[in-house]
Amino acid sequence: MNRLRVTPGPVLTLTASWLTTRALMLWLVTHSTDRLLGGGSVTREVWRLYFHWYGVLTHGSFPAHDTLWQYPPGAGVVLLAPGLLPWLTYFQAFVLLTLAVDALTAAALVRAGTRPGRSLLGAALWTGGLPLLLHLPLARYDVQVTALAVLSLLASARSPRAGGVLGALGALVKVWPALVLLGVPRGRPARSAWAWAACTGATCLALLAACFAHPFSFLRGQGGRGVQLESLGGTALNLARHAGWPGRARYRYGAMELVGPHVHAVAAASLALTALAFGLLVLWRVRARHWSEATPYDAALSAVLLFTVTSRVISPQYLIWLIGMAAVCLTSRHTVQRPVAALVLAAAALSTVAYPLCYHEVIAGTWPGCLLMLARNGLLTAGAVLSLVRLWRSAPPPAEKIAPMAEPPGDPNRLPNKAPIPS
Repeated sequence: MNRLRVTPGPVLTLTASWLTTRALMLWLVTHSTDRLLGGGSVTREVWRLYFHWYGVLTHGSFPAHDTLWQYPPGAGVVLLAPGLLPWLTYFQAFVLLTLAVDALTAAALVRAGTRPGRSLLGAALWTGGLPLLLHLPLARYDVQVTALAVLSLLASARSPRAGGVLGALGALVKVWPALVLLGVPRGRPARSAWAWAACTGATCLALLAACFAHPFSFLRGQGGRGVQLESLGGTALNLARHAGWPGRARYRYGAMELVGPHVHAVAAASLALTALAFGLLVLWRVRARHWSEATPYDAALSAVLLFTVTSRVISPQYLIWLIGMAAVCLTSRHTVQRPVAALVLAAAALSTVAYPLCYHEVIAGTWPGCLLMLARNGLLTAGAVLSLVRLWRSAPPPAEKIAPMAEPPGDPNRLPNKAPIPS
């Protein structure tokens, strides 16, 4: 059997790029107290909040009475993992494990990209795109969540069962990885992936409920969340402050949220848009009939983008999810999401300018802060719309396929066209 020979040059270049960029990210972690880098606000979440939750979890309970705890029970396993390296501080162990998962994700994308007919652009996007967020990815556990979603998508092509298991594990840590199963091809692959995901999720939930008290306490925190400053609704309200809206920003539920008149209406509108996005995705799933190897990847990016832009919360770390999903798309030469991936990268760069570099402007609602968030969210919105449109056109139902033009009926009294017979 002939195999496509892969030259080691591109892989070595990616490896060197990963080592260089991650060394720079680690350097930024060690200098995170610099005022330009947020004065320690980026890394504070690990050594203060995560470490506090770690102490609660080690006593066999989820943080039931902590309004900042808004994560599914699988997140507790991730936050307990640094305890496996007792010779390091919690912060050091967390960063080291996050870096290891980052490397695993890059290796999986390289492996997928070196297969026949595939591309290394996905690995390149992950390697070069993540540092656009500076040191933020190393100080949040979203890299671990994104790794499970990436591995689920890559595994589903060969084993829908493995894809379902990994997708369920990701959903137990943060709910959104369940969306990666949306594009699994119809028939047996979809039934297998969804069945294994359901069994895995139910089993793991039962185990966590048996080992820890209050496993569903996160639902209370999620229900109380308002409109975050960096969401689409938050951007609109922040702009409204210049037109006399009397609201203000306040730290609530682990983020800067806007409080004041009409905030509940904006939050309700966000939930309605999320429901509409889900309905459009379900409609696409029902109508689509043509699947390419890239369709599951493209559907995952489109779904995560739509749920991100319609959310009441668009934290900077959400860009890690989008970079991961875009990277998986670019491993296939058949993807229709290349322009969307470019918009995601541009949005990631603007997110860094907004947080941590100019976050004081965003909180104060100044014109530079408002315009910065308007540009970032405009890119994400444009990407979500473009992604759905391109996904829809790439897998049309049979009725939308253009049939080849038939020859017009000939005149029965007309002789067929033939070359003249020489006399």
